[in-house]
Parts: sequence; structure tokens; C-alpha cells
Amino acid sequence: MRHFFLLYVFFCLSNLTYSQDKQSPLITDDTIAQQKWVDSIYDSLSLREKIGQLYMIMVFSNQDEKTKLDNIKLIRDHKLGGVIYSLGGPVRQAKLNNSLQAISKVPLLVGIDAEWGLGMRLDSTYSFPWNMTLGAIRDNALIERTGKLIGEHCKRMGIHFNFAPVTDINTNPKNPIIGNRSFGENRDNVTEKALAFMKGMQGVGVLANAKHFPGHGDTDQDSHKTLPTVGFSEKRIDSVELYPYKKLIREGLSSVMVAHLNVPSLESRLGYPSSLSKYIVTDILKQRLGFNGLIFTDALNMRGVADMVQPSVDGNTSSTFLTSGTIDLEAFKAGNDVLLISEDVSVGISKIAEAYKTGEITEARLAHSVKKVLRAKYKVGLHDYQPVGLHNLLNDLNRIEDNLLYEELMENAITVVKNDKDLIPFQKLETKSLAYVELGDDSGTPFFEGLKKYTKIHKIEADGFSDLTNKLQAYNTVIIGFHRSNDSPWKAYKFSEEEQRWISQISKTHNVVLDIFVKPYALMDLENIDDIESIVISYQNSVVAQEKSAQLLFGAIPSKGVLPVSISNHFKAGDGIFNNSIERLSYGLPEHVGMNSKKLSKLDSVAKLAVKEKMTPGIQLLVARKGKVIYNKNFGKHTYEGKEIVHFDDIYDLASLTKILATLPLLMELEEEGIVSLDTKLPEILPEYNNSNKAQITLKSMLSHYAQLRPWEPFYYKTLDSITKKPSETYYRRKKSKEFNIEVAKELYLRSDYEDSIQDIIKDSDLLDRKQYRYSDFPYYILKKFIEYHYDRRLDELAQNHFYESLGANYTMYNPYHTISSKKIVPTEIDDYYRYQKIHGYVHDMGAAMQNGVGGHAGVFSNANDVAKIMQMYLQKGFYGGKRYFKPETINKFNTCYYCENDNRRGVGFDKPQLEDEGPTCGCVSMTSFGHSGFTGSYTWADPDEEIVYVFLANRTYPKAENNILLRENIRTKIQRLIYESIED
Repeated sequence: MRHFFLLYVFFCLSNLTYSQDKQSPLITDDTIAQQKWVDSIYDSLSLREKIGQLYMIMVFSNQDEKTKLDNIKLIRDHKLGGVIYSLGGPVRQAKLNNSLQAISKVPLLVGIDAEWGLGMRLDSTYSFPWNMTLGAIRDNALIERTGKLIGEHCKRMGIHFNFAPVTDINTNPKNPIIGNRSFGENRDNVTEKALAFMKGMQGVGVLANAKHFPGHGDTDQDSHKTLPTVGFSEKRIDSVELYPYKKLIREGLSSVMVAHLNVPSLESRLGYPSSLSKYIVTDILKQRLGFNGLIFTDALNMRGVADMVQPSVDGNTSSTFLTSGTIDLEAFKAGNDVLLISEDVSVGISKIAEAYKTGEITEARLAHSVKKVLRAKYKVGLHDYQPVGLHNLLNDLNRIEDNLLYEELMENAITVVKNDKDLIPFQKLETKSLAYVELGDDSGTPFFEGLKKYTKIHKIEADGFSDLTNKLQAYNTVIIGFHRSNDSPWKAYKFSEEEQRWISQISKTHNVVLDIFVKPYALMDLENIDDIESIVISYQNSVVAQEKSAQLLFGAIPSKGVLPVSISNHFKAGDGIFNNSIERLSYGLPEHVGMNSKKLSKLDSVAKLAVKEKMTPGIQLLVARKGKVIYNKNFGKHTYEGKEIVHFDDIYDLASLTKILATLPLLMELEEEGIVSLDTKLPEILPEYNNSNKAQITLKSMLSHYAQLRPWEPFYYKTLDSITKKPSETYYRRKKSKEFNIEVAKELYLRSDYEDSIQDIIKDSDLLDRKQYRYSDFPYYILKKFIEYHYDRRLDELAQNHFYESLGANYTMYNPYHTISSKKIVPTEIDDYYRYQKIHGYVHDMGAAMQNGVGGHAGVFSNANDVAKIMQMYLQKGFYGGKRYFKPETINKFNTCYYCENDNRRGVGFDKPQLEDEGPTCGCVSMTSFGHSGFTGSYTWADPDEEIVYVFLANRTYPKAENNILLRENIRTKIQRLIYESIED
């Protein structure tokens, strides 16, 4: 019997709750416990304390002491319901919040405006992209994740309500207050984005707030300063502005904020704010839309309501202004539950109390709103309040997953709206001469630095348009970046008249890509866009937006975004050109490709140790996985004694990496063309080997270092004076001439015929006694001669024309002293045995130097980024940047160990992992991997199984080549092991 009685009581209570708050989003699963707590708290409050629960005041954590004490007094004296935090910092706010909660009779409901994250209000916290940017994203799962992560940040800070998402449909480009805060102009897109955001945030227990009801998107005034008018018919408002609310309400929206708007079609009283209108708040929102969540007024200190003129009976305005207390009362009578940022809380409470006592406000009406507030407090856990923990707070609010999502959001948002001639993504880089022109009043440095990772590009700065025109004559393609402040969504975004003229004139004479890092409406000022080939909207001028936009222009990432708003007659909402990636290296965080940032950071320690212990003056270190560079850092200086710090665009002598980055790819081309095969013998390519002891040597055996060739020959030694051991006058001169034109170092020229002598020495050299693996440079001297003879061009020219230019490997070159500043070239040695000078910009290898700096085995200089491009091309089976360089079978053919059964690990040209314990790798790479190392400290390795490219560049030979600690300590392979230990997928 008792069992049936309890069921009956439960049924009655449940029905009572349901009847009072049908479909309320504030009801919890433990309905009876919630109702019991709500009733007990309500019954314990006096009339003024109950009314106090309706109020939320604004609090700043950067406030002065007097203001803090005033707020404490307000909360203590009036038992206020909550606070909405504004500017300050997270630690200060957490401490303040704990203090305010400690003095509250009923725990405070805490809110904040964090539309794009806590960074909207707090320093040292995270800001995600603005809603207009998110509106360009087609994948709404990303928007839900954004809401989720913002919710997690709020929850960590003890915040229960985030006044987001903005559901305004921004159909007015001149809207001064919404704009970037809106998801766009299309009601369905706005609705789906707002819904996804709401679900993400409420899914982690932070209550959402849709604003600004009934719709602030088509106004040209700011309700903070005045009362804007919405002139649409009620039918239009119902079908467009109210559409998002209907769907969100059905899906469990917790709260709505009512704006201060003049809406004549919904409120007949002239100039009467929507926030005070019973028809708008109660009849439409609560009854027609069936909303039973919390209803907040917008801030009652905003001029849109605070400066309200009291209408007279005939509808004409009188000179009597409503007092703040009367405004509070009218807002409550209209149907609002929470009175946000009243101008005078004490007076407002008194006004509402007086109305209660006179019967103007009934007990049922008061209980309805107060109990909703209390239900919300129970729902967010305030029945079991816990203070905000300060330990690790800043780290918790700035996590790797936040950065990961930001990158993904920007990759999905950036929108290509025009692309005549398929100008982007840029291909055939060898045909492009690129210039970058920076417009706007904010920095475009990350964009420019990002562009430089892909090809040669110059930033053009000029005193005026005439000067600019002259400087641009040398270029056929101009990237114009328009950069304005990213500090807030309300910052200026328009082009100046001068900038409009410049864009118009440049686009008449050049191929132009216009990339704007502001909201799309900026394009409305451009009268004619016909001459602009490509237009990209990157939405914001954040570092990530700039970096990702640069990657998109070169096809490292696809273009996915669509316009969230229309741009005059140029483009419509939903427009967007989708381009696929053309498989160039992109740049991003390790976690995107299954790597752990924290583990990968151990590479820093090893690299710093190597520099500190003087194993090498400096290092460039790069790791890429799955086509994405995830680690790219520089350590140390050019020299121990110097001041030049190693930078991204400094270049190193690659030594023997030249073999696989210059000579080998040229030979692979010839093999594909059928000019040679792996079984081709030396006499077939160089007839002078017909009667030599090398006549039976094949390319395969020679490049596998299995042809009995001697390792090397100190060719330079025979050209030294036998007494002084310095360059002999028989072979060298200090000035260049026809007879002495091989430049081996600064002001040192070798006899012109000596290169032929080197070839003769190699041809006539003895073979080793038996066939075994023995590393040798000789094959690459031989191949250099053959390749140059075949093409009738120098090896350095061929490498540039066939590979480096089209790959965008513009930092890769022979003899860099001819091309770039010595400040960007890392020196390799202070030579006291041959050239007797600092080797700086000239190749370190003596044999290569004696070939005018162009060896088949050594001579190439580059940076880590360029080396990674070539290795990535190999890893992608010969494809990179939209161009196929080799067939996959060619890569496989050369990346094969043909003599493993003879204890020779080598591929054809490529080094391969060790067969036993000792060898060139960490022993943790796959057997399909390949790479090479160089005498100067250079090392690169690619692993098809794990899709990893690793590049290590150093000048361990400076100041003396005898310094071999770097190799003895296995620094390069220790780093390689750490890379593999960072894999988590």
C-alpha cells in the first residue's frame, strides 16, 4: 500500500511540475529532488530576497577595491541571484568568484558573454573564431565542438551561463553591433550553426542563451547607444528572425535574451523597447513559441532602454522618462525572468516589491520566475556548490585541443569566391614570379612568412603608387593581402579609397590574388572586380588564419568554405569554390597526425644539448607526418663566436645529401625515359670506360656501393705545394682567367683542365680486392659527367630546372655565394689544410670545390623546409604540388635493397635501415624507409609506413671537421627515436 502511495505522490509532483513548466529545459532527471530543493530555498526567502534572485549585476575582476566592496554590499544586502562577469583575468575572476559565492545566501548564478570564448572578456584565455567565420564552415560538427570547448572553459571557471549563441540573422551589412557576431544572413545556416553550438555547450553542462530576441540582425544602429528599429512585418519576422528560436527551443534551449528594439509590427506603442513589451516577451516568446526556459533582458543600462521616453496615452511621446526602477518593473511585467545589469538594483527591488504588495504582481507571477532561476541553479549544480580551483587554471583554459580546433575551423572556413584561370592553387611555380603587397593597418607578417615556405616571393614596399608600379614590373603575379585588426569583431574592416585604387590598377596589369583578412562585407567597396583573377576571404587576421590562408593558396590544404553573407551583386551567400589539395606540405600541430606535442618537445632538449656541448654551432630540425610539418625549429647560431642566430631561411651545406637530392633524381628521370636502366654498364654511358677495370660495373651495383670502388680520393692533396702544403702556383691563381676558372674558394681559382684530371684518376683507379659493401663517392663523379654530357648542361642548372624551381625549393642551390647574402649562409669550417680560409658560401667538400662547387656527390645547400619538400615528393611516390615527377614504380625500383643477402643494406642511391644492430638509423624505422646522411652533420630520412619525413641540418664541422661528437653521441638517431616515440595513433 505504501508503495502505491509513493508512486501516487511522485505522479502528482511530476504533473505539478509539468503543468507549471511544460517542456522546461531547466528540469533535471532527479525532478523530485530538484523541486524539493527549489521549494525549500524559495520558502526560506523574504519577499525582497525573492525579488533579489531576479537580478544579475555586472562584475569586473579588474575592478578597483571600492567597486568590489560596493558589489559585495549589493549581493549581501539584496541576496542577488547572480553576476555576469566582464573584463579582467581568469585567476582574479576565480578568486573573486569564490569570495562572492562565499557571502551569498543562495549560491550565485554566474554568467558571461563568451560568444567566441572567454577571450571575449578575459585576458590570458582562449578566443575561437567569430561567428561570421564559423558561418562559412559546412561541417556543423565543428561548430558543436566549438560550443563544447567553450563550455568546458566556462565550466572550469565556475560559469553556468554563456550568453551565446548569437542567433541574429545579419541581413544588413551596415549593422554596427552584430556583423561578425552573426553566423550569416541565411536563416537555415544560422539556425543549424546556433543549434550545433548550443548542443556542444549544453552537452558539458553550461547553459546556452539565444540572443537577441526577436532579432537584431537587420538594424543599422547599436542598442547600446540608442533604440534601433526593425521595420519588418510580423509575418516576415515570424518566418525569418524567429526561425532559429523555434528550432532551438524544440531542442532544449535553456535561455533567451530579449533585445532592446523598436519593432512597430509587434509593439504598437511608439518607441517602446521589445524588452519591455508583454506581447513580444510573453505572447510571442512564451506562449506562441512555447518557451519555458529562463528569459533574460539585455543589459538594462543600455541606452536603448535606459533612455526610454514614456509614451502618452495617444501614442505620442511625452517628456517624462521612465526611472530605472520603473524600467525594471516593466521588464518583469513583460515576462522576463532575469533583470540584467539594472541601473539601480535597490530601487528596482523596491518598485517590484511595491507592485507585489498592491497586487500588480501576483505571488504566482513572482514564484514562476524565481523558481525558474532556482531550477537553473540546481541544474548547474549549485545545490552542491564547489569553489573554483586555482591549480593549473591557465593551462586548463589554454589547451592543445583548443589550438587543434582553431586550426581545423580556419581550414574549413577560408573561402575562395573567385578563381579565374584557375590561378590558385598555384602550380607550375617555375613560371611564376610572385610579389606580395600588404594593405591595411595591421600586420601581415605570418601570411608573408607562410607564403615564403612554398616558393620565392618578395614583399614590395613603396612610397607611393608610382613607386609600387615600377617595382612590380618584374613580377607576373601579385598577392594582395588586406590586413586589419583582429582585436575584436567591431574593428574597422573597410578599404581606404587609395587602397581601392591600388587594387584596381594592379589588377589591370598583373594576375592578382586578393586575400582579405576581414569580414566579407569589405568587398562591397570594390566597384569592379572583373580584373581580379582570384579572391579569397580569410575572415580574420589571426596568426592561424594567415598561416592557413598561405597554405591554401599553394594547395597544401583544400578550400572548403562558403560565404555566410552576400556581397552586393558580386557574390551570394553559399558561394564558394572548392579546390582539392595538390599534395604540398602543410603546417600544423602534431596531434592532427597522431603525434604527441609534449613528447615531441623532447627534441628541443636534445638539440639544445648538442649546441650547448659544442657538438655543432646550430641546428635546423624538421619533422613532417602525413604531409604536414609538425615540428620546425632552429637552435643555436651560425658559429660559436658569432651573433647570427639560426633562422628558418638560413641554408646549410648538405654534403652527401646532394646525392639523393640532385644527382639521383636526374638519373631516375633518365631511367624512366629508357635512356638508362639499372643494369646499364658504365661503358654504355661513358665509352672511355670500355677498356677499364670498371667496364662491367652496372648502375645498380655502383649506386648500391657494391662495385669494389674506392671510397674517395683526396684529389686536392696532389695540387698542394710539397713544401708549404698550400695551393701550388702550378694549379692555382688568386684571380680568375680562362686558364684558371674553377673557383674553389674566395679568390682561389683552380686550373681549368683539372676537372678532367679528376675523371681520369677515377677511371684509372684500382678496384678493391673483393666485392663487399663499401661506401664510395666515385659513382657520383661518374654520373655527373654522364648527365651533363647527355643534356649538354651543368648539373646545377639541371637540378634547378627539372626539380627545385617547380617544387618551390627556392632555398636549394649550388654555390649560394653567387645568389644570396652571406648572412643567410651557414659556414662549414675554418680550413687550415687546403684553402686556408673560412669556408662560407663555398662547398665544404674538396672534390666538389674542384668542380666549381658543383659535385654529383656534394655541393647542394638548402634549408630543412626545402629538403622536406623533396623527401615528401619521394614519400608520395613521385608526386608533389600537382605535378608527377616520377612513376610510383620508379620510386620503388630505386628504394629497393638488391644486395641485402650479401650484407649490404643500401638501395639504389638511397641509404636504407641497418640489417643488424648498428647502422644509420635509430633501429625503430620501417625497412621501407630511406634517406641519407652528410659529412657536415646533415641527415634526412623518410618512412613510407609511418609517413614521416625527418630533416636534421647542422654544421658540426665548424670550426674544425675533426669535431665528431655529434656523430659519436648519435644525436641525429636519438632524435629520430624520440620522433617515433611520439607517435600515438
